[in-house]
Amino acid sequence: MVPAATTRRTACLAGLALAALALPARAQTTDRIGVPGPIVFAGTRYTLAWSAQPSASYYKQEYLPAGQTLDRYERMLLVEVLEGGSVAGAASAQARSIGARKGKDPLANVAVMENSRRGEIVVDFLLGGRDAQGGEIAEWNVYRYAPLKAANGDAGVLLFAVSHRAYGEGIRDFLARLKSFRPEEIRRIAQEKLPTPKPAASR
Repeated sequence: MVPAATTRRTACLAGLALAALALPARAQTTDRIGVPGPIVFAGTRYTLAWSAQPSASYYKQEYLPAGQTLDRYERMLLVEVLEGGSVAGAASAQARSIGARKGKDPLANVAVMENSRRGEIVVDFLLGGRDAQGGEIAEWNVYRYAPLKAANGDAGVLLFAVSHRAYGEGIRDFLARLKSFRPEEIRRIAQEKLPTPKPAASR
């Protein structure tokens, strides 16, 4: 049986994409995990655009390419640290949260891939929603969950992810391109060298 505290922490790590659909623009750019950026991924530089520490053991940071904003981005990188919990628990919670949207969200779809040799799990998923003005959004994400040893020696979880969005009339073309784009982007995330976070509390 998983302790209640671990369950809550895992659920926090899993819920990011769903919450992000409704979040307004934010401007907190304090580096909390020793990964200030920029991060170069697939030839694009991503700069730290937002960070938060929702709890004592949970850190989140978001990175954007030049010219994009948090409330209307096309591509985003995410790095999150959870001190405690497990890779399997975090990935499973994310997959369940997307599965629960089926029937209400016609775009909701999820796939899970496990790399048992490295102890990592990749979850890729599609979902739909609306922005604060009621405009349609389609969001596709690749979440890579990797084991991370916390400063105190306990097990933890590192999330390294990429998020892609399309809006309004651009959604149809986005979904059509996704069929060919998806396998290569999953491969990139799965093979990318992971950042080495060190949360402020551990430095």
